[in-house]
Amino acid sequence: MEFLPIIVILLVAAIVAVPLSRRLGFGSVLGYLAAGLVIGPAGLSLITNTENIQHVSEFGVVMLLFIIGLELRPQRLWTMRRAVFGLGSAQVLFCTAALAVAAHFAGLPWPAAILIAFALSLSSTAMVLPMLAERDLVTTQMGRDAFSILLFQDLAVIPAMALVPLTGGTLAEPAGESMWLMLGRGLAAIVVVLVGGRYLIRPLFRIVDGAKAPEMFTATALLIVVVTAALVSAAGLSMSLGAFMAGVLLSDSEYRHQVRADIEPFEGLLLGVFFISVGMSINTVLLVQNAGPVFAAVATLLVIKGALIFVFARLASHKSPEALRMGFALAQGGEFAFVLLLVALDNSVLTDNQAEFVRLVVTMSMMMTPILFWAEERFIAPRFAHNIGPPFDPISVRNKVIICGFGRVGQIVGRVLRLKGIPFTALDKNLEQIMTVRRFGSTAYFGDSSRLEMLRAAGAEEAKVLVIALEDVEESITVAEHAQRHFPHLKVLARARNRRHANLLMDRGVEHIVRETFYSSLKLTEMVLREEGLAEQEVQRVVHFFEVQDEKLLIEQHSYYNDEKQLIQTNKQVTEELRSLLEAELSSVTEENGTATTNN
Repeated sequence: MEFLPIIVILLVAAIVAVPLSRRLGFGSVLGYLAAGLVIGPAGLSLITNTENIQHVSEFGVVMLLFIIGLELRPQRLWTMRRAVFGLGSAQVLFCTAALAVAAHFAGLPWPAAILIAFALSLSSTAMVLPMLAERDLVTTQMGRDAFSILLFQDLAVIPAMALVPLTGGTLAEPAGESMWLMLGRGLAAIVVVLVGGRYLIRPLFRIVDGAKAPEMFTATALLIVVVTAALVSAAGLSMSLGAFMAGVLLSDSEYRHQVRADIEPFEGLLLGVFFISVGMSINTVLLVQNAGPVFAAVATLLVIKGALIFVFARLASHKSPEALRMGFALAQGGEFAFVLLLVALDNSVLTDNQAEFVRLVVTMSMMMTPILFWAEERFIAPRFAHNIGPPFDPISVRNKVIICGFGRVGQIVGRVLRLKGIPFTALDKNLEQIMTVRRFGSTAYFGDSSRLEMLRAAGAEEAKVLVIALEDVEESITVAEHAQRHFPHLKVLARARNRRHANLLMDRGVEHIVRETFYSSLKLTEMVLREEGLAEQEVQRVVHFFEVQDEKLLIEQHSYYNDEKQLIQTNKQVTEELRSLLEAELSSVTEENGTATTNN
């Protein structure tokens, strides 16, 4: 079949299936999988040669990991180390052990059972993250811990691929090269990516950016992803890992937001093609012939893996609803299982029938996950929600002002509004905080305002003003993104913890920002200047001058706030300029006062 008709078929299938799946509440991933099943060899056979599509679709996962890397600065990765290596390693080790025992009792020899168990312990990053993102769960603690587990799984694939040739018993052939050589080659590739990325990527972007050709910037971003993935793949490692490292290297650069904006459309489209290819690869003949064993294996996988993840989430201090949701989200097999199965076949660790059976189990578990996740949200989560704390009345009012975060900042805004008789809706997810303000006669509602459905329930469609007074920076950024995307009519007024927080809010289109300690610091400065003997008029002029110029500087520096070197250089220049301007202004005021005295 020619390439153009294949593109038309893929696009039509996605356009029909994905909106229908989302309308039914199952999310976009199941729509892509269903579309692939319908148009593939098992369905209407509109596309029969799926190998070429599978090769292209792999870059969807690569792009996804690159964007994930862009969002994870090295400092944040360091703060996540306990969740990644603690929760992630526990999940992989215990799930592998439990599933290996189950596979061995099903009749597989230990080498094959261990390999299959490890492959099944890996969840689908490409499925879980979009599924959580659609429900605004990525920035929650549950979402962050789920990502930590997924990240460790991706890292665990590296040594696993090197060890596969050594796990075979009677089926295994002698490895073509030693394990140490494979590990050394992989480590060398990682070092090349890290060193090359640190010293080459930013200068390359500066050169391309200087050309003022937006399409070349996009091409450069794509080139970096592809070259990094190819380099790491040539060393025998996962392409996704290389893309992830490239993303992390760019996460602290001033080009991060532009690169993300350029890559994201390709990532979404290729990720959809990936899931369509998974749907097309379903072997319905084998499924029909072995329906009982296949679904028994799928059920075993989902129950064992989901239960263990639930236990580890509870041990990590998650409440039962969050732990249960994490178990449902991560219980399926993932795309890296397909990669490991290919390596196992190449090294004769598994037979063709065994690999095909496991591939079918992984695919069916991926297809069932959106349905199970939907069922958990629809039927199980409400039962837990009913028992969380005292029952609260639903938000039946539709006020023109919504305050997100009713702590020390939000409460002051609310008190003044109440004095003027202006009604407002206050949201806060701290249950103790809600109970306290209610005892003092204030009306506030329990809920996470960083979730889109909570903002809708509070009446964001009809409101005029949205006050973001949240302490958590990531949550406030999420609210600002929701407002920009879904409620563009809202006037957004935001509290910022510091200059960086203010810049992040400005990235999301927020224009009216109050830095948390700015005005209180100016008030304190006035008191210091008075104690130093300055006249009241001079105190007011100096502080007002600094306030105006600093706000102006914040806006001017927004375009390069991630470039520390330029910020330092600019601040030195600005300090000298401000001192000269202030001296000139005070001199003119003194002259005006002297002239006025003479005239009098």
